[in-house]
Amino acid sequence: MNPKVTTEVNDELKALTLKVNGATHQLQLDPNTPLLYVLTDDLGLYGPKFGCGLGQCGSCTVLVNGSAIRSCVTLVESVSGSEITTLEALGTPGKPHPIQQAFIDEQAAQCGFCLNAVIMTAKAFLDKNPHANDSEIESAMSTVLCRCFTHVRMLRAIKRYARGTTSTT
Repeated sequence: MNPKVTTEVNDELKALTLKVNGATHQLQLDPNTPLLYVLTDDLGLYGPKFGCGLGQCGSCTVLVNGSAIRSCVTLVESVSGSEITTLEALGTPGKPHPIQQAFIDEQAAQCGFCLNAVIMTAKAFLDKNPHANDSEIESAMSTVLCRCFTHVRMLRAIKRYARGTTSTT
């Protein structure tokens, strides 16, 4: 006899406050919802992407209080009240953030799927380690998966940003 398999769904919504990209949102949410789904489905933000759903590829990376986290495996309740920053908040097409400008300068994108992960992970790391050497940068970026093989250009862009040598637009 096989044991009965049940799936429990939390039907209870909870009032949560999310501070995303400088704006405060009061939302009624299942507290066990992954942050990624709230950012994309409820707030309409598409910088973080669904990749693996296991927190392994990095496509869903956002900054929470300045630290890079994987939003696909982070429960929304755990970041209520924290400062959440997505790729959308870094810069604009007319005035990109210096790290975005470095990627433009190096033409460091191909398919673009991993760019959110690369940029957000690099920014969080370099904000905390502004004098990181090449080896430290490469190690910090080792957890982001990219399949299009622009690693060399992306690393050049990250190092360009770290050294403050981006062009101005």
